[in-house]
Amino acid sequence: MPSLRDLAELVRAPAALSVPGDVLAGAVAAGWAYPLAGSAAEPPGGHRLDRAARASGLAGASVLLYWAGMAANDWADRRLDALERPERPIPSGRVHPATAFGLSAGLTVAGLAAAGLAGGRRSLAVAVPLTGAVWAYDLWAKKTAAGPAVMAACRGLDVLLGASLGQPLRAVPAAVTIAAHTYTVTALSRREVTGADRWLPMATLAGTAAVAGAATGPVGAETRVAAARSAGMRAVGSGAAGAGRIRRTRRDWRGLVPAVLAAGYLARYGRAQARAMATPDAARIRTAVGAGITGLPALQGALIARAGAPLLGMVVAAAAPVGRRLARWMSPT
Repeated sequence: MPSLRDLAELVRAPAALSVPGDVLAGAVAAGWAYPLAGSAAEPPGGHRLDRAARASGLAGASVLLYWAGMAANDWADRRLDALERPERPIPSGRVHPATAFGLSAGLTVAGLAAAGLAGGRRSLAVAVPLTGAVWAYDLWAKKTAAGPAVMAACRGLDVLLGASLGQPLRAVPAAVTIAAHTYTVTALSRREVTGADRWLPMATLAGTAAVAGAATGPVGAETRVAAARSAGMRAVGSGAAGAGRIRRTRRDWRGLVPAVLAAGYLARYGRAQARAMATPDAARIRTAVGAGITGLPALQGALIARAGAPLLGMVVAAAAPVGRRLARWMSPT
């Protein structure tokens, strides 16, 4: 019988820290999760604790589906891993293939159930194709040229899962941004055993720079209005000049947070890719992949802050250093 550590290694448990931020980024962009940011105003559409619970429930569903995909990935790759990564739980004999498949199936059912309970039919309408994309990647797309695009679609749908609680179209830019980041990580991961030519990390680094720029770009007028309301930016009993100064100070602070978080994301993930450009062997490529996985919360935090929830963005981004520490204990790849 496998130990809990063996199962945690199978599903890459620490890497799950990169998952809830997808849902929260989608929810905030769609105008839903502002209560989680400590809004001073009561949001429309239900009590703030209920709204926070539903968004958190979808984040939990996303983690379950992520773990399901990881277990299915190792089950599908068990013969290849026996040659390339014999230390993994299945080829090393610590986890039986049937156990891995059963765990993946169980986590899939649990994830779909959690999505339905938290978000109802609208969330299930996104969770079902997300699940299909996850299994399609593991069983088919991973070994084809379509692999990076399918995995990018998984992460984009994960963002839209959170957006299903609000106005999904408003979250499309955030979904595309996180999908683009995922494409770069997946493209690199296909060469983490064999190494790559220099052009690959060079291309993904350019993509990473574009992603960081997108995370700090201007937001739409509708999002700005929602952000202002969520922050409770009002100046009752104060003069117009004082109110203006307060608004400018808050606006400057709120604009600084996404820039700082995006810069941190670019610095860490970009540095790993730059090193891979200099020496594109398997070890450097694998390090870059790990940096992309553990650095994703910083990007998610930047998107959340940009959409009007800087405090929540900083909380999500805090998962990045935690993930890096856990990666020393258990590989996220």
